[in-house]
Parts: sequence; C-alpha cells; structure tokens
Amino acid sequence: MLVREVMTRKVISVNEDTPLKDVAALMLQHRISGLPVVDGDRVLGIVSETDVLFKERGASFPRPGLFGRRSNPFTPSMSRKFSARTAGEAMTAPAITIAGRAGVCDAAALMLEHRVNRLPVVDKGRLVGIVTRADLVRTFTRSDDDIERELRNDVLLRMLWIQPDTVGVDVSGGEVQFRGKVENELAASALVALARRVPGVVSVESELKWPQNGRATKEPQ
Repeated sequence: MLVREVMTRKVISVNEDTPLKDVAALMLQHRISGLPVVDGDRVLGIVSETDVLFKERGASFPRPGLFGRRSNPFTPSMSRKFSARTAGEAMTAPAITIAGRAGVCDAAALMLEHRVNRLPVVDKGRLVGIVTRADLVRTFTRSDDDIERELRNDVLLRMLWIQPDTVGVDVSGGEVQFRGKVENELAASALVALARRVPGVVSVESELKWPQNGRATKEPQ
C-alpha cells in the first residue's frame, strides 16, 4: 500500500508570516495537531501543538542575563521558539517529507526514526498531501480480504512475478500463511519479507517448497 492511497489530499497549511495565534486557531478549528508551513507549494517546515506550547511555558524558563547564560539549559532553537510570534519563527525546519509513491511502511519508519506525528507528502518538491500516524494506524485495521488481495496482486504478481495460482495464501486476523511451490529459496524468503511489510499483517508463516531440495521452510514472524 502506498502513501498516496492513505494520505489526506486537502492540506490545511500556513505561510511563514501567519501569526502564531492564527495557527493555534486553525489547529482547534480543524482538530489537527500540526500544519505545514509553505512558500507557495514548497514545504518549509512544520508547526505543531508542541511549538505552540513553548509559548505557554516560555515565561517560566530562565531569562538570558548575567547568570542566566550559564544556567540556561535550552538550545538556541528552543529559545527562538519561546520568542516566536509567527509560524516561520516557531516551526521545526527542515520538514521531514515523503513521496506519495513510497510505501506505508516507509512512512511508519520515518515517523518512528524522527519521532514525528505527520509527514507532508511531496511530488517533485510540491506539497500534494499529508499523512499522519492515525492514517497509518487505520491501515492496520484492513480486512483479511484486502490483505490477501494485495499479497496476490501486488506482492506475488507485480513485485516477484510469481503467478498467484501457484501459491496458496490464507489470511486470518491478519495472520498470513503461504503454501505451495516457488522457484527457489530466495523467492520464498523475499515473499515472506515483503509480506511482513504489507499494512495490516500481524504475522507470516511460510511452508513453501522449491525444486532444488523439496524441503519446506517455516518462518513464523
């Protein structure tokens, strides 16, 4: 499953000069926790609820001064957020983005690696959508029929060029089981690895065989 299949296409965004008060109002109005900051269609950064919260706590942090400079534990970027008045001053930049043709699993990996809750989706540098953690969690609830269809049509046929009727695919509660024959051990391993990346898959078990030795390989996740 690709990012463009689960992303939100109508993106609420702001520009660098948007007052932070207006940013907060937009978040509340649209019930979202972050907004891309853009210059035209080009993504400059992300402003989030966390950035707004810096303003709420800013007054209680140490002020620069004779002793404050020594004791202030906050970085220059954090100090900039405390004094921010606009989206451009408060945003986190550069934004971590992803292409619409990327896989959902790649989006999940980026979010976990960079500890972000949303990714602007770009096409040739142009903002075309946004994908959130909630969008990715939603894909995990896919039906067994949807998962089996992707395994047969996309993984077996398009990615591995294996005729789906040569491999038995059973999906129950997101648990996948493969049976049948493939060309070699490499194809069997590739099928298991790719199946584990399909959204909604909980586990993969393989009892595939190949001509060289006729043995079955069983690989529970």
